[in-house]
Amino acid sequence: MKKLILILLASLSVSASAVASEGGVAWDKFPEGKVTDMAALQHGAKLFVNYCLNCHSASFMRYNRLRDIGLTEDQIKKNLMFATDKVGETMKVSIDPKQAKEWFGGLPPDLTVIARSRADFGKGSGADYLYTYLRSYYRDDTKATGWNNLVFPSVAMPHVLWELQGQRTAKYVEEKDPHHEGKTEHRFAGFEQVTPGKLSQIDYDDSVADLVGFLQWMGEPAQNDRIKLGSFVLIFLAIFTVIAWRLNAAFWKDVK
Repeated sequence: MKKLILILLASLSVSASAVASEGGVAWDKFPEGKVTDMAALQHGAKLFVNYCLNCHSASFMRYNRLRDIGLTEDQIKKNLMFATDKVGETMKVSIDPKQAKEWFGGLPPDLTVIARSRADFGKGSGADYLYTYLRSYYRDDTKATGWNNLVFPSVAMPHVLWELQGQRTAKYVEEKDPHHEGKTEHRFAGFEQVTPGKLSQIDYDDSVADLVGFLQWMGEPAQNDRIKLGSFVLIFLAIFTVIAWRLNAAFWKDVK
């Protein structure tokens, strides 16, 4: 329990710094259907273990829980388990904490509930944030990693999906500040593709949506069952209300 509280606090603190640094960047809407799409969740799990689990852990998610998204234990063992050989183990990170501190300045946050911790009621859900964040990287030689991000300026994490998206640079233009006469403002004017990636832009966006869908599902694996159960409960209450209303009318019709 103590470990869970510490991880939640760490995630929230990172979230706060991200929101503080992102300025006025609007978040794109995450395709919600990905959370109920089993094929998308399976693809997202594959991307997660191949690109995220090297540095980030998911210490409250067990590999065998991936059976809930339609995978067999044999598929999990053959395709998704690289840091352990026990399907009942949690998704622990393989990086050494001392190396992480030396390379990144600290241990990368646990991602079990990352999609839930990044929500901002003024801008969108945590899934919206992650979907925008992973699609907003660009090359910046002034940074130690060689990468920067529109949503999280001066982010410490490099662009781990760059081979899929390719390399881009950000274009900025100088415009007159409408609020301060004689001053100009530095405005983002789009990305410019430098080298192509393995995926087209549409396919890359779809893959990021699969990954974010998995991260959102991982934060609450029972959410799809909860939504289905909630729907049945509402339907039952609606039917019961009609029955109770008619019974009440039948009971009182002869009372004068």
